[in-house]
Amino acid sequence: MGQPTPATDDGWWRSAVIYQVYVRSFADGTGDGTGDLAGVRARLPYLAELGVDALWFNPWYRSPMKDGGYDVADYRAVDPAFGTLAEAEKLIAEARGLGIRTLVDIVPNHVSDQHPWFRAALAGGPERELFHFRPGRGEHGELPPNDWQSEFGGPAWTRLPDGDWYLHLFAPEQPDLNWAHPAVRQEHEDILRFWFERGVAGVRIDSAALLVKHPELPDVTEGRDPHPYVDRDELHDVYRAWRAVADEYGAVFVGEVWLPDAERFARYLRPDELHTAFNFSFMSCPWDAARLRRSIDDTLAEHAPVGAPATWVLCNHDVTRTVTRYGRADTGFDFATKAFGTPTDLALGTRRARAAALLSLALPGVVYVYQGEELGLPEADIPLDRIEDPMHARSGGTDPGRDGCRVPLPWAAGEPHAGFGGEPWLPQPDGWAAYAADRQAEDPGSMLRLYREAVRLRPVFGDGPPTWLPAPDGVLAFARADALCVVNLSDTPVDLPAHSALLLAGGPLDTAGRLPRDTAVWLRA
Repeated sequence: MGQPTPATDDGWWRSAVIYQVYVRSFADGTGDGTGDLAGVRARLPYLAELGVDALWFNPWYRSPMKDGGYDVADYRAVDPAFGTLAEAEKLIAEARGLGIRTLVDIVPNHVSDQHPWFRAALAGGPERELFHFRPGRGEHGELPPNDWQSEFGGPAWTRLPDGDWYLHLFAPEQPDLNWAHPAVRQEHEDILRFWFERGVAGVRIDSAALLVKHPELPDVTEGRDPHPYVDRDELHDVYRAWRAVADEYGAVFVGEVWLPDAERFARYLRPDELHTAFNFSFMSCPWDAARLRRSIDDTLAEHAPVGAPATWVLCNHDVTRTVTRYGRADTGFDFATKAFGTPTDLALGTRRARAAALLSLALPGVVYVYQGEELGLPEADIPLDRIEDPMHARSGGTDPGRDGCRVPLPWAAGEPHAGFGGEPWLPQPDGWAAYAADRQAEDPGSMLRLYREAVRLRPVFGDGPPTWLPAPDGVLAFARADALCVVNLSDTPVDLPAHSALLLAGGPLDTAGRLPRDTAVWLRA
């Protein structure tokens, strides 16, 4: 077992760059076509050279993989497809030796239908109380107990042969836990301790606002307040108890909290609850200067009253990749934009993605980088017969799902499968090798080299908030410490503000020394 993290907090997480690892698609160290812990361990020098402070791993636990590992069957075991618990402990220790901390994913809303608790519940055991089982409505119980809909489409209920129904806000293979039961709470606190004892420095909490349900499970009616299962007040007691556990180890939390109400959102970030939460408004913005500035200002204002750092993210394992999204006419975040065949200008998207990277890395707080973003990967079109994401099937084929951003990474241009390993579990598009890390490492103008240099230079912005500078319409310009960030989202080149040195540019200036459209620069004041 690795050594537990010391029960101290040096504040590293307030300004960290955290790299998201989707293990299944990162690197295959055993040659079976599935990414694994051996592959991650072999690529730790790459991650160290990138300069990241921590790695956030999507679930690596034992799972039937009905939803990419978010259907957890055993939180204390690594899935054999990825390796072993001993390998996970080695990975945590080896990364820490390179100055890189580890965060793991916890999925508290639900478990796999293969979890021992649910299997015992189906057999009629007392574990039935750990889930939400209800009789159906209608004359013969043939209708679901309420009108709740799954996040993946269709009813959030599945009927069993005995006539009862069970709740699943996601796939039927992911039954929701009953967080009113003390055993559920105790189990998750024990899980946290299990991983903190192995040196994990933090936890990302999946669907963090959905755990607690109204005890009567009423219908979701228009305007119901409070909502029967989103952002229930009882949740805060759960996270206060979790925070007490984390504080023993100096560990941190980041919550996946999707809430439109800024005040309600900030409640999760009070000093005795979560350390941070994902900021989705920034990721959701179209490529528009006024809206991005408003998102930045609103985000910082939301976090200020509770003293929590903001987080900035451009993409993750659930979202169309940045290059593709910014290469569309409508760059707003909307799952509907994933429609098959949506035209994309990859040159435009790449230029904007480079600028967005410099913008996000210049802001105060925590930056998350999803694997492959540093390579400028576009969204991939997955053949219909190869799509695995349950969102596709549950939508009747209208939603292509999230597999397009989960295609295995290209590491070496001259090797089979672009150096990923064995034949990948998801097909790599033609030309994928052009994005290979080894090729980009040798190209001073590549996306990879831009990210490496930006992460290295990021400390020049100091710790303070941004001060907005006068700028033409469509241009974002701000100062932090003695550095400036300027992003041109207008249609024409613009003059740079007064400065003493050019630190980093997302692309070349024009012949007159002006900043071209869809380009960002960092300057020394």
